[in-house]
Amino acid sequence: MHLVVGSGPIGSSVARLLAERGETVRIVTRSGSGPEHPLIERAAADASDAARLTELAAGATVVYNCANPKYTEWAAKWFPMNNAMIAAAESAGAVYAITGNLYGYGPQPGGLMTESTPPAATGRKGRIRSRMWQDALASGVRTVEARGSDYLGAGAAGIFSAVLLPAMRAGRTAWAPADVDVPHTFTYTGDMARTLVELAADERAWGKAWHVPSPAAITIRELADRYAVMTGQPKIKIRRLPRFVMRTAGLAVPIARELAEMDYQFYAPFILDSSLTERTFGLTATPIEVALRETAADADAIAARRM
Repeated sequence: MHLVVGSGPIGSSVARLLAERGETVRIVTRSGSGPEHPLIERAAADASDAARLTELAAGATVVYNCANPKYTEWAAKWFPMNNAMIAAAESAGAVYAITGNLYGYGPQPGGLMTESTPPAATGRKGRIRSRMWQDALASGVRTVEARGSDYLGAGAAGIFSAVLLPAMRAGRTAWAPADVDVPHTFTYTGDMARTLVELAADERAWGKAWHVPSPAAITIRELADRYAVMTGQPKIKIRRLPRFVMRTAGLAVPIARELAEMDYQFYAPFILDSSLTERTFGLTATPIEVALRETAADADAIAARRM
């Protein structure tokens, strides 16, 4: 049995992937939601409730951390949730597999990040992610982290879904809080889920953080153009939003402040090197066209439900 905490795009993908392989899955969310499948049991629980998670993890071989609190709640919620999942994994004798990101590295010269890149985060969220990983390592639980960049795919939230897609559908100029002509790595949600499952099952991966195989870095402008060509839509104009705009807005708007803290990822090259994971485990990145097609299908389905 596998315990999956969180039913967002990663948690749901992990649960479905395991179930399709014939594995039994228990997926945990506050509301008890999650994908429907005969081998997926849905349970309601607070992810920071260590006693409840420990109860639900009984018999589990892996505890997957696929949770993601709101940006504005990271400082308050991440450590209790991480500690509860560590305790649940320890009680069950399970592997603790963490859905990670690149925040802990902080801004890097040239923007290139490998698994040997030292943590250099100065912002709150980067320091939180670094400490979560260190806490997991220090616990003595067999643990592994898969680190990906900004997501593409069904249900993915990010600059593409929040800024580019609405502009494309409206046929207007997109004002992106980014330099849209520098290379940026995007990770397919399906690749994150697949990598997480493979790493959790391979003892060579334990005790380390690995990068999710991702397509070659691409500029935001080129990504939007390729999406337009693929879907038969006119290409849109994309303008760079001056960096000070979000920072100024952050003085009054909490979410703008949280986004501005991470803006270094978009105003300079941001490149994920996943070659070590690929060589070690034989995993490869899904072509970016697949992620874009899935993103388009998901956007169409959401639009249809709103009609």
